Amino acid sequence: AALHFRPTPSRRTLPKIGHIPGAHVTRFDVYRAVSAQIHAIFADYTDLIQPLSLDEAYLDVTEDRRGLQTAWATAKEIRARILGETGLTASAGISYNKFLAKLASDHRKPNGQFAVTPEMGAAWVEQLPVAKFHGVGPVTAAKMKRLGIETGADLKAQSIEFLARHFGSSAEWYHGIARGIDDRPVNPSRERKSSGSETTFDRDLTDPAEIEAGVLKMADDVSVWCSTRQQFGRTVTVKAKYADFRQVTRSRTQPQGLRDPSNLRSTAIELIRTLYPLKQGVRLVGVTVSNFEPMRSDMPLFSDNQSPA
Repeated sequence: AALHFRPTPSRRTLPKIGHIPGAHVTRFDVYRAVSAQIHAIFADYTDLIQPLSLDEAYLDVTEDRRGLQTAWATAKEIRARILGETGLTASAGISYNKFLAKLASDHRKPNGQFAVTPEMGAAWVEQLPVAKFHGVGPVTAAKMKRLGIETGADLKAQSIEFLARHFGSSAEWYHGIARGIDDRPVNPSRERKSSGSETTFDRDLTDPAEIEAGVLKMADDVSVWCSTRQQFGRTVTVKAKYADFRQVTRSRTQPQGLRDPSNLRSTAIELIRTLYPLKQGVRLVGVTVSNFEPMRSDMPLFSDNQSPA
């Protein structure tokens, strides 16, 4: 059985980053401490823990280490311990594969749990919007809508040849998940090659100050990931998507990994400023670090970013 957990930070537990110099340090320290606490809880139930992002992880609890009889009872106990020991609520998805476990977790966030059984899996997927599927981003969802694919049932109705023609190498993934099929194991040793964060604005932005505020927030999110995992990349990439969906990237590689969050912030700002003056509004910005220095062996919990991997 696969579990997908999404702890939910509260303002009380995780201080908000402000514009006060050094404020980000408090957030990093808290994330590191909470990461260690949550990892210790998970490790009481399984050795198969695959982090997905700063605040998500998959667990394989097929082996009933604590004798709780069901994955449902296991998830309930883990959530109670997370609340009691860290003050965080958490949503949990329970199913027979990672794709369905993540969908189930989203179904009950920020504080609940939901199970998708083998008997209900395929039919449950059919009634969901494809925009909710892990691995279907906004651009792909829009393309699917243009092709008449809006639900899991619509996706299931398409042949593998049709999907390959329109979505290339992703065709097999889409063909499988439309049927509730996902054979990926929970992989605790998956190596990261990059970590990134992006945000889509609720309107097209033309004010550099607003755009840069978004870039700084994404840089801070990535810095938390790097600090928590003690993985530091040498290459910074900033992405911007314009109102017409045209996308541009700017990258810079440093001699050493960026360990100081202020260096990542300043590099990201310098890169986004190479796009000025803007000829049209910006809809999305993202910041990614890559080209990591060698990993240490004593890593805390949150290690992976979005995939479908």
